[in-house]
Amino acid sequence: MTVSEALQRASLLLKEAGIREPRREAAALLCAALRKPPAWVYAHGEESLDSATAALFFAWIERRRHREPYAYLTGEREFMGLPFTVTPAVLIPRPETEVLATVAVAALQNHPSPRILEVGTGSGVIACVLALQLPRAKIFAVDISREALAVAACNANRHGVTERICFLQGDLYVPVAGEKFSAVISNPPYIPTGEIDSLEPDVRDYEPRPALDGGPDGLHFYRRLTAELPQLGCKPQFFCLEVGCGQAEAVAGLCRATGYTRIDIYPDLAGIPRVVAARRA
Repeated sequence: MTVSEALQRASLLLKEAGIREPRREAAALLCAALRKPPAWVYAHGEESLDSATAALFFAWIERRRHREPYAYLTGEREFMGLPFTVTPAVLIPRPETEVLATVAVAALQNHPSPRILEVGTGSGVIACVLALQLPRAKIFAVDISREALAVAACNANRHGVTERICFLQGDLYVPVAGEKFSAVISNPPYIPTGEIDSLEPDVRDYEPRPALDGGPDGLHFYRRLTAELPQLGCKPQFFCLEVGCGQAEAVAGLCRATGYTRIDIYPDLAGIPRVVAARRA
């Protein structure tokens, strides 16, 4: 089977399964299986696939037909232009989360030596980006999942920032109780429980539910993140949270009630209010 024949066959299989952009997804998986860029695939359509590559490619196609996410198939996702390892133990990083990382970096870039706490680090992409872009920062990254922390540690090692990030297992602020931080950053679960079953099967059936479920109204963890701040040695000067669609004003209100006087809300590329950044006077 040639490269072109494999791409055509895979596109038809994905189309039959109801995948929205079957040829684009088939091409992306073929590039990953071949470890070649898209230009190579389209320029070498008449070349034959070796049996091992063909077997891997069509195994991925079959799994994708059952809606397993691309990132879990290939074990990798790009974030802020960098490659990161992902597994089914962690939520797949989204483009909108890049807004959270960008806002945090901009807010802290002039700080001489920020101590940053990330709550719910998951795959560790935010912690790694902060460590890479804020070379004077020390990051503490907390997650309740041991399996997620293993992925995060792998990514820190991959990007050479292991010595700058301290990974801790536990619930929210418990592992760092009494510690003082310049900033707290978090992208907590924010999907209302009743809406999870209506999500795309790629998300609903494969991504870790604890990383999605934000309680009955999606605000459970924001209430905890604000109400439990006294567990820390002091309230951080900067408190930055990613939020779901329609949640920004409610989360901003929780921040105000906790004593933050300056609240800025930043949209994602779709114009949806996505990040609430709170500062103390």
